[in-house]
Amino acid sequence: MNRLLDWLRPARPAVPEKKAQPFFALHGPGEASWSFAGAGALAREGFARNPVVYRCVRLVAEAAASLPLILHEGEHELAAHPLLELLARPGPRQAGRQFLEALYGHLLVSGNAYVHALELGAAPRELHLLRPDRVRAVADAAGWPVAYDYTAAGRRLRISAEGDPPPILHLAQFNPLDEVNGLPPLAPAHMALDIHNAAGRWNKALLDNSARPSGALVYTATEGGNLTADQFDRLKAELEEGYSGAARAGRPMLLEGGLDWKAMGYSPRDMDFVEARNGAARDIALAFGVPPMLLGIPGDNTYANFQEANRALWRQTVLPLAAGVAATLGAWLADFFGAGLRLDIDADGVVALAADREALWRRLAVAEFLTTDEKRAAAGYGPLGDD
Repeated sequence: MNRLLDWLRPARPAVPEKKAQPFFALHGPGEASWSFAGAGALAREGFARNPVVYRCVRLVAEAAASLPLILHEGEHELAAHPLLELLARPGPRQAGRQFLEALYGHLLVSGNAYVHALELGAAPRELHLLRPDRVRAVADAAGWPVAYDYTAAGRRLRISAEGDPPPILHLAQFNPLDEVNGLPPLAPAHMALDIHNAAGRWNKALLDNSARPSGALVYTATEGGNLTADQFDRLKAELEEGYSGAARAGRPMLLEGGLDWKAMGYSPRDMDFVEARNGAARDIALAFGVPPMLLGIPGDNTYANFQEANRALWRQTVLPLAAGVAATLGAWLADFFGAGLRLDIDADGVVALAADREALWRRLAVAEFLTTDEKRAAAGYGPLGDD
């Protein structure tokens, strides 16, 4: 610090002193900077680095994969079938539930999921998921995909999308701007994702800089004139080495020789930092169809209690997603195993929907104008054949 005082001691000016001219600095908000919104970037910035996205994807994917799959042939439910055996063990490294969880995860993160069937004879023996960021559709003159290129480790594999049935199934979320590729939930929530990630980085940088917002050392010129370039560089190094970092938080600063500290920028209170971060988290959860209450995000009182929020998650998000995937996957596999097969989900075991099922059964029990088979059909069961 003695060296710092020596640098700031005024020296006799070499030229006559001139009065300082007034100087004004005008500054306004610049253009916002957004991250790249490709499939790989959304996976890295979203699922891999954002806790809200990670929890939303895991919550929906795990819930959807937990639903049992049932196979119907016409109106009859099949207890055993090669198609069910394939879905129970799609490959040597994955069980059926892990396979479905990864499939739902791809759909939620990238908007697309690709299932490749390895055939042995006329029927598939293994099902493998392809990473969406490594897949590129090869379109014909009309714009429809005729093949898919899968690139990994510098090698490219072309998989034909033609045939009856084709060896690859492409599941995609609805996208009004693209006939081939799906629109992931993170695309409309991209701005909220960037705000939430930027808030985390800002908070970390604030801690690294002694938990103080940025500011400026203002030097008021005296008889000694301005600081020389060498004095300025050494003063800057002294400040960075002695006052930056969490370990140096709270260290007092001694200012001499006309130096004064002026804070610059907005304080966390001015930026409404906490509410902006929570608002971005709510937007992300909204895009995934997850009630913010289930994620512990404050400020959301849409549902009366946790049970109501959990029921809304199943009814509005999990069941529609799982039913759509089961129908598409079953229709594709039915072309391998025989027509007339229909794959569906069994939601009777969902604890969150127990109250809804009990209410349905009570209404059917008092409906005397319905036959037994009609009541069973309304409850989602097959007929018994008697009235």
